[in-house]
Amino acid sequence: MTTLSCGIDFGTSNSSVALANQGIISLVPVENTHATIPSALFFPQPDNRPIYGRQAIDTFFARKPGRFMRSLKRVLGTSLMKNGTIVNGTMMNFSVIIAAFLRHIKEKADATAGHTLEHVVMGRPVHFIDNNPAADAQAQDELRAIAQRIGFRHIEFQFEPIAAAFAHEARLTGEKLAIVADLGGGTSDFTVIRLSRQYARKVDRSSDILANTGIRVGGNDFDKDLSLAAIMPEIGYRSTYGDKKLEVPLKPFHDLAEWSKVNFLYTPKLIMQTRQLLHQSHDKTRYGRLLKVLENETGHTLLATAETAKMALTDQERYAAPFAFLEEGLVIPIERERFETAIQGEVAKISASARQCLQEAGVTNEAIDLVILTGGTTEVPLVQTEFKKLFPKAAIADENKLSSVGLGLAYDSLYKFGQPARAES
Repeated sequence: MTTLSCGIDFGTSNSSVALANQGIISLVPVENTHATIPSALFFPQPDNRPIYGRQAIDTFFARKPGRFMRSLKRVLGTSLMKNGTIVNGTMMNFSVIIAAFLRHIKEKADATAGHTLEHVVMGRPVHFIDNNPAADAQAQDELRAIAQRIGFRHIEFQFEPIAAAFAHEARLTGEKLAIVADLGGGTSDFTVIRLSRQYARKVDRSSDILANTGIRVGGNDFDKDLSLAAIMPEIGYRSTYGDKKLEVPLKPFHDLAEWSKVNFLYTPKLIMQTRQLLHQSHDKTRYGRLLKVLENETGHTLLATAETAKMALTDQERYAAPFAFLEEGLVIPIERERFETAIQGEVAKISASARQCLQEAGVTNEAIDLVILTGGTTEVPLVQTEFKKLFPKAAIADENKLSSVGLGLAYDSLYKFGQPARAES
C-alpha cells in the first residue's frame, strides 16, 4: 500500500494542509472551499467547544460570549506554554488549545484522503525564538508533541522558506539560484537555494540549500507599529496625568497592540487603575476610550481595525478607519506614508536578515535569478519596494502567497516518506 502523507503549514495568521496521495500533491479545503484557514479559535460560553477560522472570527465580532484567540504559534517556546490561560473560567493549557486547532485541520485532511494520516511534515520558521537556541528547540519539541497528540506517528520538520521553494520548483524550466522570502504574521524567513525540476528527484537536497536566516518580525509587528503610531494616541497613548504631568503607563497600550497579549488585559486591577488615572487625566476624552476598551473587552476589535487598515493601505494612499464601537462617528484617517514611517524599522530588520542570508550563502544579490515571495506580509508596498531594490535583476514570483508553504511541505513529505512524485493536481 502506498504511504499517504501530508504537509501542515501552521501559521501565525493563516494555516493550510496539502495532501500527497499516490504521489499527487493537492491542497485540502480546510474551511468550506477555502484552501487556507485563519489561525483563530473561539471558545463559546458555556460549553467551550471551539469554533475555528473565519467562523471563529465572525462569532467573536458578532459579540457572542466566549474567549477568542489568535497568533497561538507565537506562544510556542515561551513560558506561556507552561502557564496556560483561563478560558471562560476554566484553566487550559496552550498545548491543548493548539492541538484542538491542528486536530481540526488533520480531520479535514483525513476526510479528503479517505484514510487516517499518520505521516506529516510540519512547517517551522527558521527561528521560533530569536537568539535563543534552547527556546527554539523547545518550541519544535512542543509542536512535535502536539502532532503526536492528534494522531501523527511519523513526524518530520522542514523550514517554511525551503518548503515554499519546493512548491515553486515543480513549475521551473532550467536551473535557478533563488532566494525565498517567507514573510508571515510572526516571522520572516529566508533561504538561498538552487532550484531545478531535475533536482526535485533528489532525496538529499542539503547541497542545494546554501543558507537559511530568519527573524521574529512579521505582519503582526506591522499591525502593532501602525496601531501605536496612528490609533493608540486616540485612546490616550502617551497622554499625561496629575500635577507632575506624568506619562500614563504604556504597557497596556503595547499589550493591546499584540494579538497574543490582548486577552490578559481584562483584569479588575488594570481596570481599577485606569479608572483612577482617568480622574487625573489631562485628556479625559481619549484616555476614557482606553477604559471603554478594557471594560467592554474590545481589544481584539481594536487590533482587527488596525489590521484592516494595514491591508487597505496596500492598495490605497489613505484609509478612514472606523471606530464606532468606541464612540459613535469616530473615524481615524491614516495615510500610507504614516504607516510606512511606522514600519521602517521592522522592514530594515527584514532586509538585513535577507542580506545576511546572501552573505552566509556566499553569493551576491546580482547572482540571484529568482525571488520567491510568500506570506501575506509580502503584499505590503514598502516590502515589495525593498525587495525590488535589493534584487533589481531578479524575476519575482509571488503566486500562491498563502498556500505555497503547505504545498511545498507535502512535496517534501514525498521525499521523506518514500512516495514517487507526480504532477500537482
